[in-house]
Parts: sequence; C-alpha cells; structure tokens
Amino acid sequence: MNRTHWVAITAVVLALLFAGYATVSSAWGGEPAAAATPTRESADAGFARDMAVHHQQAVEMSFIVRDRTMNEEVRRLAYDIANTQANQRGMMLGWLDLWGLPKVESGTEPMTWMDMGMHMPEGALMPGMATAADLAKLNTLSGRQAEVFYLQLMIDHHKGGVHMAQGCVERCSVEVERNLAQGMVDAQQSEIDLMTDLLKKRGAAPRA
Repeated sequence: MNRTHWVAITAVVLALLFAGYATVSSAWGGEPAAAATPTRESADAGFARDMAVHHQQAVEMSFIVRDRTMNEEVRRLAYDIANTQANQRGMMLGWLDLWGLPKVESGTEPMTWMDMGMHMPEGALMPGMATAADLAKLNTLSGRQAEVFYLQLMIDHHKGGVHMAQGCVERCSVEVERNLAQGMVDAQQSEIDLMTDLLKKRGAAPRA
C-alpha cells in the first residue's frame, strides 16, 4: 500500500473518531445537540468546506516540491505538511458528512462565513492560496529555486490559513472544531517561523 493510501485511510479513521467524539459528547451532555449539527450557512460548515479546499492545495504544493528537490530538510517539511493537512482535511469532510451537509456549496462564494479583512491576489480563491500561475511556475523549478519558491508560497498559504482558522476559533460553535482550528493557528504559525529561517539560510525572504 502506498503512502497516499495510508494518508487517506488515516484521514477517514480520524474523521470517524472525531465524529464519534461529537456524538458521545452530545449524548452525555458535554455539548448541546444543536452545536453538533450546524446549518449549511454556519461558520462551522463554511470553515470545514473552505479549509478543506485550502488544505488540498497545501498537499498538492508539498508533493510537487518533494519531486523537485533532493534537500532532505525541505522534503521532510513538505511531507509533514502534506500528511498533517490531508488528515485534517479528512476530519473536516467527515464532519460535513456527519452533519448531512454538502462538501461544496454551489452558488456561494468562498469565505462568506467570515469578514475577510485580508487582500487576495488576483486569481487566488481564498486567503494565502497560490494562483494557477504560481503552481505552474513551481512545476518548472528545481533544486534551490524550487525550495525558495515553495517556502515563499507556503508561508503565504499558512498566513491565510491562520487567518481562516482564527475566524473559526472566534465563530464556530462546535467545540472539537474550534479546538482543531486553534491547533492549526499554533502549528502553522510555528511552521511560518521555521520556513522563514529556511529561507534565510538560502539567502531569501518571504514575499512582501
């Protein structure tokens, strides 16, 4: 069984575990039943849908750079990001299934569940996300150039992710989802610091 299959299986298992936690918590009075079944317009559902898309791009970029460089430090970071975000994506999609809500909300713009307050470059779907042109460029680079561009893209991506996750911490009603969002804030900020140091070692800096 290859690594992609293991990631997918792990994501499903974790989603089921978290879904079970939410159900048991409600049944035992740990959390009101209403909080465990958000509406499709809620911050809980909006965050789960949008962050699942956001995470998928991080996974994609991380697998691209693993094929474009032999540097073990960057490859290890890329694998950690891909594995973590694929698992978290599985949890969020699992919650949407548990709540009986669609994974894609047709006719609704991304990020309608929170007040943006963050500039997005032309062609980017959500805060921090790379454009199609960015991804095409990453696919043409190799070695140090690929490492630098990946780190720059991923710092922007994490900054956008932190912004979105903080929005869930402030707006989401399901406790286990708020806890996951706070974990994203903490972990991704730590990774931003690490990636900034990796850029400095390569004589580069985050994009303005």
